[in-house]
Amino acid sequence: MSELEIVEVGPADDAPIAAWAQVVAASLHHELGEHATPWAAEELAVVVREPDRLRRDSFLLGMLDGEPVAAGWLAVRLLDNLDGAQLDVHVLPAHRRRGLGSQVLDRLEELAAAEGRTRLDARAQWPYDGPADGAGTAGMAFAARRGYEFGIGEVQRELPLPAPDDRLAALAADAAPHHAAYRIVSWTGPIPDDLVAGWLAVSSTLMTEAPAGEATREDESADVAAYRTAEALQAGQGRRPWHTVALDAAGEVVGYTQLMVPDHEPVFVHQWGTLVRRDHRGHRLGLALKVANLRALQAGLDTDGRRVVTWNAEVNGPMIAVNEAMGFVATARSAELQKIVAPRP
Repeated sequence: MSELEIVEVGPADDAPIAAWAQVVAASLHHELGEHATPWAAEELAVVVREPDRLRRDSFLLGMLDGEPVAAGWLAVRLLDNLDGAQLDVHVLPAHRRRGLGSQVLDRLEELAAAEGRTRLDARAQWPYDGPADGAGTAGMAFAARRGYEFGIGEVQRELPLPAPDDRLAALAADAAPHHAAYRIVSWTGPIPDDLVAGWLAVSSTLMTEAPAGEATREDESADVAAYRTAEALQAGQGRRPWHTVALDAAGEVVGYTQLMVPDHEPVFVHQWGTLVRRDHRGHRLGLALKVANLRALQAGLDTDGRRVVTWNAEVNGPMIAVNEAMGFVATARSAELQKIVAPRP
């Protein structure tokens, strides 16, 4: 096994920040080609340098003979999921199968243990034409050796932009009679003060409302002040949000969707959460929200050459049906992985 020097990327370290981003990008593109969606170095730099009240991130860079060859990431939530941690490991393709990834993962797991985290979440990704369970893929094999178990399979789908507005208009018109009692509102930028608490009341349950398979999850915090800090951090990263909500007769948020446009990435638009509250489902609000938000995006931004990218659990039939009706096509697969460890004595 080659001996790796592992250093933590700090806020003053311009070169290591860029090197970390380059290692992760090379690793993901090796696995997924043009469908890989790594962080831009400019986005990463803001996360490294700016404190977030919702999450603390640690970034490790693995050096071999002075050259960056591996990268690790650890994220711990600060207001919720206090037993959990999210981990990620990448090694340059030319340096794999030498034990380098294991050394990075060892350090990440040590950091998680020092934080008192016993529920470790990770992800493996592979091309869409691979097996649904990832059997035989490099990432899944590595995870299994380290005790990470398959939680649920997901599929990445992409939609080339601009999507034909006549198709979107037809979908909106078809759904409209089913949600006549609701108001659909779209905007870009921060969430208005009169909607933010309702938005968070719904969005904070996304992780437990979405299919999880064998993985354990908890709701996230609905703390407004902490969310405003995260919004400011996203703005500093050059990420522009587009939001749409469904409001009931009382003006309460009962469903939402969000698209995120990264200034430093010219190809992708990221479809983040979409969720309708359980007691308001059955009115085609999920479709109405996503179509309205995409139409607002295309009306307010030049989207030529971009693609919307989204991930859905393979068992989430209703949301997959919405995406396929809009024109999304499957491009990659992943698995959510989880490992439960004993707490430190």
